[in-house]
Amino acid sequence: GLVLGIYSSEKGEGAAQFTNAGDVFDRLVSGKLRELMSICGPPLKKGKTRIFHGLHQDFPSVVVVGLGKKNAGINDQENWNEGKENIRAAVAAGCRQIQDLEIPCVEVDPCGDAQAAAEGAVLGLHEYNELKQKKKPVVTPQLHGSAESEAWQKGVVYAEGQNLARYLMEAPANYITPIKFAEHIEQKVRSFSNVKVHIRPESWITTQQMGAFLSVAKGSAEPPVFLEIHYLGGANTNDSPLVFVGKGVTFDSGGISLKPSSGMDAMRADMGGAATVCSAIVTAAALNLPLNIIGLAPLCENMPSGKANKPGDVVRAKNGKTIQVDNTDAEGRLLLADALCYAHNFNARAIVNAATLTGAMDVALGSAATGVFTNSSWLWTHLYEASILTGDRVWRMPLFEHYTKQVTDCPLADLSNIGKYSRAGGACTAAAFLKEFVTAPHWAHLDIAGVMSNKDEVPYLRKGMSGRPTRTLVEFATRLSQDRHN
Repeated sequence: GLVLGIYSSEKGEGAAQFTNAGDVFDRLVSGKLRELMSICGPPLKKGKTRIFHGLHQDFPSVVVVGLGKKNAGINDQENWNEGKENIRAAVAAGCRQIQDLEIPCVEVDPCGDAQAAAEGAVLGLHEYNELKQKKKPVVTPQLHGSAESEAWQKGVVYAEGQNLARYLMEAPANYITPIKFAEHIEQKVRSFSNVKVHIRPESWITTQQMGAFLSVAKGSAEPPVFLEIHYLGGANTNDSPLVFVGKGVTFDSGGISLKPSSGMDAMRADMGGAATVCSAIVTAAALNLPLNIIGLAPLCENMPSGKANKPGDVVRAKNGKTIQVDNTDAEGRLLLADALCYAHNFNARAIVNAATLTGAMDVALGSAATGVFTNSSWLWTHLYEASILTGDRVWRMPLFEHYTKQVTDCPLADLSNIGKYSRAGGACTAAAFLKEFVTAPHWAHLDIAGVMSNKDEVPYLRKGMSGRPTRTLVEFATRLSQDRHN
């Protein structure tokens, strides 16, 4: 199969315009493609497809995809590069049409941006069907033509990174337990000599005095694991690393503060923070990025049992602060509190944590963007600029003292794990809670609860767990590796 792009015609421009690859192919078939496009309906709209059979013996099926306006670039209103997003969406639609025809290989027009085209193809074809007997046919996308092969390969690596996160998030909780999660990541980085993985057992977590993390884990029969990954890509292995921290609750029942049964199955993806940061490190290693990255993922289940945290219990975090657990379903911040304390051992250039932390984040932004709370404008700028390129957007949220007061005003302990006004500003009080465990000058908390899954909002992702914002984290790390000023 072959996927070719076509731009929308502007007013007064006459016929729609093919990409370079489209023009070359049209000449190869003596203008038949252009002729067919003109007689078989109105001009092709952005993201729409049209399929032709029998035009060329090498490509029995050719899908033409609408790329929108030719000169679409950064859209300040949308906070993304519209041209790149258009390519991702169009290529994904074209590749899926080839898959529906059960054609095993598809060549993809780079459409002027081979990285975006590769991302669209590889993300658009991914589907979790590990446990089904009837699987969709596997389609291998490859670049059409020889130009831009380096950019294409980079796009493939970016997309495969996000697909790894999607795989981990989508897999059932009895398949991805804390230890199986850690072992899966260890196996993914086994081929890289500059990556070391430490799978820390419960005894180690105890010696580290991570009382908040352990208090969540003790409710489950599955033992907790603290996953620590060291990627040493920097020129000097002693250079200050970027530290990624990810919430790794492999199943979240809510504990004693039990969640409603409707939709609880989706809580297999409550380790989305760990999945995205670990996948970003796997991707950084595959790209051989010139910087050091450390990944930390506290992994456990949050279950109701005779050993589980009870509302009103007080636990002690690694830095000595006491926490009143007023709601056992606000457990992610307890894991992160201890992991953030531990992150300060590494003299980090920056600490970035990701977590499917609050339903309030989903209420605030929906699936349009990841909410970012940060104490560093330098860090925010890098994250924001990275997200414009990837189309996987971020939006800055407030870290006001206003919210800190709501978690420190607590009857029995230094902090409560929920704000005293309960639902009001829930994502902001959660961030304020985490801030109590951070002294580093460059820290960002990414609340990814709203972007955890995809229904139909991102056209180049199928329905299911999204693996967002893995590509933004990778692009951010890439920018950080180029920023020598900090």
